[in-house]
Amino acid sequence: MQIFVNGESRLVSEGFTAAQLVEELGLTGRRVAMEVNLDIVTRSQYPQHTFNEGDKVEVVHAIGGG
Repeated sequence: MQIFVNGESRLVSEGFTAAQLVEELGLTGRRVAMEVNLDIVTRSQYPQHTFNEGDKVEVVHAIGGG
């Protein structure tokens, strides 16, 4: 099925979770915020949150600097 991650189309399987997306994006262990269709998904929900066809996902991560 197709979802949109930060404005780009991405094909994922049925049952694909927010946790799997974070892993695929190489952001495991980083401070990440995720919004799906304008609703915040908390980190504790990542393993259970599955995407639906056409979901619009925004993922941002904190970058430290000095």
